[in-house]
Amino acid sequence: MTMTNASTPLFFAGIDIGSTAIKVALVNEEGALVGEHTTDSGSLFHKNAQAALQTLLNNNGVERAQVRYLIATGYGRKLFKEADDSISEITANGIGAHEVGKRHGGIRTIINIGGQDSKAIEIDDTGNVVNFAMNDKCAAGTGRFLDVAARNLEINLEELGDYHFMGTGAPLSINSTCTVFAESEIIGLLASGHGKGEIVAGIHYSIAKRTARLARRVGIDGKIYMDGGPALNKGLVAAIADELEREIVVPDAPQTTTAFGAALLARSEWLADQGQGDGDRVDA
Repeated sequence: MTMTNASTPLFFAGIDIGSTAIKVALVNEEGALVGEHTTDSGSLFHKNAQAALQTLLNNNGVERAQVRYLIATGYGRKLFKEADDSISEITANGIGAHEVGKRHGGIRTIINIGGQDSKAIEIDDTGNVVNFAMNDKCAAGTGRFLDVAARNLEINLEELGDYHFMGTGAPLSINSTCTVFAESEIIGLLASGHGKGEIVAGIHYSIAKRTARLARRVGIDGKIYMDGGPALNKGLVAAIADELEREIVVPDAPQTTTAFGAALLARSEWLADQGQGDGDRVDA
């Protein structure tokens, strides 16, 4: 489907301004993913969001004027005044996961673990959210907890997934529901001579148990789609799959699912404004 006969192609963007990372996605006139970009949020949310968008456009040879509609989402969405609209990250996540999930036979349940919160979302067969549950009161089940744990274990955050499978014993219990107390537990286990592999596995299973409770609250249907930066951690994914006894689908770029959903919605909004209906979505 082509929406315009003009020689200059049109694009639509979504920007997800999270507490720890800014994610930007660009789709074309047909709704196909053109490019995506992720950078740290830092302390200057607005400036860094502008820079992230410009980097994405530069990487794909797109002029800002070619972006006809842009939707902001995420923790800092209200700070990006240049956006044509802003929406809840839960709505955008549902749409993005629905599209990417098509290549995996469709999904209805989403787990999203972000820097400061974690969510479980149930969607219908069109990507609309029908139920969700969120933990934004305690960092012990979020990416922030993983950052703290890696620092205390003196390993890189990216290494946690590998350490999960290095342990020679059973995963150690991390029982605290508060990051501060859990941090003390980790330090205590290290001081007692326990291996980093067993400790990391224990951390992952601690998060998995909290995540599983969220997922069961919204209901679990078939395979589970997992996104957010921590979805890159294979050890955490394995722990959640074990806890829920379900297959976990992780997209190639789990950080940008929500930005992609916002970009698809930007395209739909522009089409509606042009009187062209909702348009035909395609897979990412």
